[in-house]
Amino acid sequence: MGAALLAVLLVAGCASRPAVPDWQGNAHGALQAAVAATLNGEARVADAEMARARSEIARTGQPALLARAELVLCAARVASLDLDGCPAYAALAVDAAPAEQAYAAFLYGTVPPAQADLLPPQHRALAVGGSLGAEPQDPLARLVGTAVLLRQGRAAPADVAAAVQAASGQGWRRPLLAWLGAQLRGAESAGDAAAAQGIRRRIQLVN
Repeated sequence: MGAALLAVLLVAGCASRPAVPDWQGNAHGALQAAVAATLNGEARVADAEMARARSEIARTGQPALLARAELVLCAARVASLDLDGCPAYAALAVDAAPAEQAYAAFLYGTVPPAQADLLPPQHRALAVGGSLGAEPQDPLARLVGTAVLLRQGRAAPADVAAAVQAASGQGWRRPLLAWLGAQLRGAESAGDAAAAQGIRRRIQLVN
């Protein structure tokens, strides 16, 4: 997930094809902007850009494409520990391609291991009970993967710390606050007052 998935979402391979249709370039740009705004905690901008992306994709009459776009935005929310579901995608799920259906199930912890091969390579191990390890290098993919681990109750303190580092390195305010909050809860549960105090200072700075 992340930059790689965004790249293939609507415009992969365009360099070797005829000119990109206006809707395609417009939708891709709007979707990228919506994801960036989501990660930066700019809700109104994210809503406006996603509305523009939906409008452009709707011109094609292809619900599968719109389902894919909704799933990309869903993943950005999951990366920020917004785990309450994705109704916009769910409304289109019946028309989604098998890979998107598998990824949606993965995001919310219900993907069957038999569908692991349909997932992006960096997340396949998680679908069969594995771990992230040193991979993936893509920051958004790491945040998504760690969120899935957290949902499953399998995220170790080192996983949470790596998620904090990934969000911090990108300057992504919304996921950084979410993961610092998770890290703070872990420090408090462990009775580590010094660590908790340091995390609170970071949260105060980001806020």
